[in-house]
Amino acid sequence: MGLFEAIVDRQEKIAVVGLGYVGLPVAVALSRKASVIGFDVNRQKIEDFQNGICRDGSVEPERLRETSIEFTDEEERLSEARFFIIAVPTPIQSGNVPDLHYVKAAARTVARHMPKGSVVVFESTVYPGVTEEVCIPLLEAESGLRSGIDFKIGYSPERINPGDTEHRFENIVKIVSGMDEETLDVVARVYSLAVEAGVYRAESIKVAEAAKVIENAQRDINIAFMNELAMLFHQIGINTKSVLQAAGTKWNFLPFTPGLVGGHCIGIDPYYLTYKAEDSGYHSKIILAGRHINDGMGKYIAEQIIKTVVRLKLDVPNVRIGVLGLSYKENCADIRNTKVTDIIFELHEYGMLPLVVDPLVDSRQAYEEFGIELSELEDLTDLDVVVVAVPHAPFAQMRLEEIESMYGKEKKRVMIDIKGVFDRETLEKNGYHYWSL
Repeated sequence: MGLFEAIVDRQEKIAVVGLGYVGLPVAVALSRKASVIGFDVNRQKIEDFQNGICRDGSVEPERLRETSIEFTDEEERLSEARFFIIAVPTPIQSGNVPDLHYVKAAARTVARHMPKGSVVVFESTVYPGVTEEVCIPLLEAESGLRSGIDFKIGYSPERINPGDTEHRFENIVKIVSGMDEETLDVVARVYSLAVEAGVYRAESIKVAEAAKVIENAQRDINIAFMNELAMLFHQIGINTKSVLQAAGTKWNFLPFTPGLVGGHCIGIDPYYLTYKAEDSGYHSKIILAGRHINDGMGKYIAEQIIKTVVRLKLDVPNVRIGVLGLSYKENCADIRNTKVTDIIFELHEYGMLPLVVDPLVDSRQAYEEFGIELSELEDLTDLDVVVVAVPHAPFAQMRLEEIESMYGKEKKRVMIDIKGVFDRETLEKNGYHYWSL
């Protein structure tokens, strides 16, 4: 009996290493068709999952309670599996250099326990070459086993979009790859157990690695172009949203919009590509230019707030500012690499101390990560400036009276609506000083 058949027959187990936004949904989906061990080094997280609690919202409580996953932080349990999926973060370190220490640590952990005949699949976003040039040597050294003989390797990039209830693991086409045809077939068939949208068999592991990293680089560059246009149009007094609406009437105009670019993918993955480019002797121009523009948008927005406040002759140090949203995007609790903090910390430089509200974000995590104490929406009173930084649904659906209640009476009301979710004309007719990208 082959490995795939043994997995389906529940004679062999799948182990998912790393139970974050990516690993947990993968484990939950596969556990409907196979025996799955869910491993994470975070003991608190394991206890939460065992109690049906998912604090990041990546899996609904009822699905978590119903799952048959064997959650554990005991790495010895990994010896019970023969198909491994490694889904750990790949952040960047100082100088925008890829930080692979989570991937390396996970590979070593798996290597200490994987039996002969195992297949190890990496899902973490990396630059082309990491799986074969970095991970395989680690697995061989730690296990004493030989790649291609005693164990096989695959790569299948994650495409999960945190907070997106429409595009889920099960209905997104999964790119799969393997070190040989036999491995590719096993990897493809295992993922096909849970991915209803089907799998795409990439011709090599490097192709799969590159496909993932350019998906986010492409999006990053397109948003950077919109951000540059927004800054240009502000300079010459044209409304960006109106321009995009007009241009969007052409059939092949791409519907990107300006905004902050944070999170664990789009704001980071392009640096993995440029790192590999530099290492290969090629100096990226477009990718780095896009990153430069997008990384500077928080500071640019803060400067526009300061200019507006000064133009209205408000007392800068005593201006009361409320910031709606801290996570890196709307309707999501994820604060990793959020760029809202760039706005907040730039305002601090001018002596302003904004009140920040985000009902989706864990207040303890916000304080531990950024030293920001979250406020309640009810605390936003007597404001001069409201910054709609992240238009979560409860914010975007606010009625004019609710917005009105946050400002002080007789105050000049400044609305910084970064993504332009509110109607400019309505607000300006009601006396607001409105600004958006």
